[in-house]
Amino acid sequence: MPDKKNLRLIIVSGLSGSGKSVALNTLEDEGFYCVDNLPLSLLPDFTKRMLDQHINIYQSIAVGIDARSGHKDLKNFESIIAKVREFPIQVDIVFLKAELDTLFKRFSETRRKHPLTNRGIPLFEAIEIENSLLAPIAHDADLTLDTTQSNIHQFRSVIKARLLDKKSQSDLSLLFQSFGFKHGSPTDSDFVFDVRCLPNPHWEANLRPLTGQDPGVIRFLQSYEVVDRMFKQIADFIENWIPEFEAQNRYYLTVSIGCTGGQHRSVYLAETLCSYFNDKRDNVSLRHRELE
Repeated sequence: MPDKKNLRLIIVSGLSGSGKSVALNTLEDEGFYCVDNLPLSLLPDFTKRMLDQHINIYQSIAVGIDARSGHKDLKNFESIIAKVREFPIQVDIVFLKAELDTLFKRFSETRRKHPLTNRGIPLFEAIEIENSLLAPIAHDADLTLDTTQSNIHQFRSVIKARLLDKKSQSDLSLLFQSFGFKHGSPTDSDFVFDVRCLPNPHWEANLRPLTGQDPGVIRFLQSYEVVDRMFKQIADFIENWIPEFEAQNRYYLTVSIGCTGGQHRSVYLAETLCSYFNDKRDNVSLRHRELE
């Protein structure tokens, strides 16, 4: 029988079309007991039942909560979650979102109806209402993920890296993510560092097709003192502020490093920062958004 103290509950919420089903399916494939569209008001009783020794055969539980829980329950999200946190169980709240155009495209491609359009509400208005209803969950989320630029396979990898590799609630999960500004800035970051001021390997013909993971690009960037200075100052900044995040019971920290295309400078610095913090902490992960 699993120890109750080792039980874990992940609450997955977010805008319809942002990937809740994919997230729950991924967690289910990894051994989670998953329940989708549970009325929020039933969550404390559900958690209590899951903790019952007679039926407690799972160490990991995931529950999908969406706007169909209704305005009254969602408005009281904070107090309902407070009741859940009174149980001896680790709780993580994950909120998923995506840009409006992406949501429209996904509904068009899948031909599925938005859950709030059943009353004849246009899709645009339904998304706006849903966004407003879910605001209390978004506000209290431990981890927010923007799935705008992720396909299913990439998103499944992100879920595994951020949620499944996390060893315990006391360990802060730190993600370093490279990206290219020309493809849009990530909206789910705690810190974004712009490194476009650094020397650009793109202008070297032999380095242009390579990435920040290749030896030639690494040697090029390491030859500039300003690159090393940027790395050290970012590392010092993150190192100084991690304790403050942990003191506020924050369990996820996303640091995004951006250059123009997300291929050379940001990749190199994200790799270097990840390696540096891997030697100091657990739960450090890496993602190269544009290389995916």
